[in-house]
Amino acid sequence: MKDLYSISEVAEAFGLTVATLRFYEERGLVQHSERRGRVRHYRREDLARLAYAQLWHDDGMLTLTETSAIVDSEQLDDRLTLITAQRDAMRERIEKLDRAVTVLTHMLGCRTDKALDCPMTGGYIRGRVDAALDGTPHTTDFWPEREDGAQDGGGAH
Repeated sequence: MKDLYSISEVAEAFGLTVATLRFYEERGLVQHSERRGRVRHYRREDLARLAYAQLWHDDGMLTLTETSAIVDSEQLDDRLTLITAQRDAMRERIEKLDRAVTVLTHMLGCRTDKALDCPMTGGYIRGRVDAALDGTPHTTDFWPEREDGAQDGGGAH
């Protein structure tokens, strides 16, 4: 096995461009071990840090700032706080995306010419208007919950 890998070898091996690898260096996510002429070279230890950063950035879907914070964290509690916040934000986003899929699926199956004529859509819209005009929060969901606590999901009507 080689001791040093050039920046172009590393970029290709990790599915990055050379420019991205240089940018990661500027952000402190990875450092090269030495230069030979004008070419940066990396040791396996350097590449382990790059792979660790990719775990958080690519697989964990963290921003580069969040990735840097986790990669640079030396205390477990700091890392767990960052990870917990990201996981909770993702769960909230997943809930919103699930809701959006439900609404869009209904709208695809809704066979009324006018959306407001649809019992489900029209009722929901009227409820939102009433809440807005009353100055109260709109708390009903697009789909009523079934008796088992799940959302109906609904089909064509």
